[in-house]
Amino acid sequence: MNRLWSRVGVRVVSVGVLVAGLVAGIYLGQDEPVEPAGVALANATQANLDIQLLKQHEAQHAAARAWKREAEGAAAAKAATAAKAAAGRAHKLETKVAEQKKAEKERKKQEASGPVPYTGPVPASCNEYSGSREIGCALMLDKGFPIAEFPCLDKLWKHESGWNYKAENRSSGAYGIPQALPGKKMASAGADWKTNPATQIKWGLGYVKGRYDTPCGAWSFFQNNGHY
Repeated sequence: MNRLWSRVGVRVVSVGVLVAGLVAGIYLGQDEPVEPAGVALANATQANLDIQLLKQHEAQHAAARAWKREAEGAAAAKAATAAKAAAGRAHKLETKVAEQKKAEKERKKQEASGPVPYTGPVPASCNEYSGSREIGCALMLDKGFPIAEFPCLDKLWKHESGWNYKAENRSSGAYGIPQALPGKKMASAGADWKTNPATQIKWGLGYVKGRYDTPCGAWSFFQNNGHY
C-alpha cells in the first residue's frame, strides 16, 4: 500500500513539474516583445542604403585613382616635352657659342697675320703710292672721283689715322683708316672691317660722298672744324 502511494506521488509530482514548465514557457513567450513589421522594413531599407552609399564611395575612389593616374601621365608627358625643348635650345646655344668662338679665333688669326690683301685692279695713276694709300687711290677712282681729289683724301686720312687700318682712338672708339665712330659702322661695307683696309676705305669714301660730296670738301670742313 505504501509502495502504491509512493508511485502515485512521484507521478503527480512529475506531472506538476511538466505543467509548471509549460505555463512558464507560455508566460515568457507572452512577455518577449515582438518587432513590428514597419521597423523591420526600415532596418532593411537602411541596410540597402548603406550598401549603395558604400558602392558610391568605392566608385568615387576608383574615379579619383584613375584621374590621378591620368594627371600624372599628362604631367610626365608635359615634362618630357619641356625637357626636349630645353635640350633643343641648349644645343642651339652651344652651336651658336661654338660658331662665335670659331669666328673670334679666325678674326684674331687674321689680325695677327696682317691686313687682308687687296686683289682689285690698281690704275697706273696710283702706282706712285703704296700700301693702304695705293688701295685708297684705286678705290677713289673706282668711286668716280678724279685723281685730283686724292691729295685731299690723302691729307684727311693721314691726319686721322696715318692710313693705318688698325688705328683706334680708345677715348672715343673711332677705328680704322677713316676713323669711323663707332668702328662697327664699317660692317655695312663688309664683315672683315677690322682687318681689311679696302673695306674701311670703301665705307669711308661712301661717308665722304654722302656728307661732303668730294674728298676735298671733307678736307676743307676738317680744316675749319677739326673733325669731319
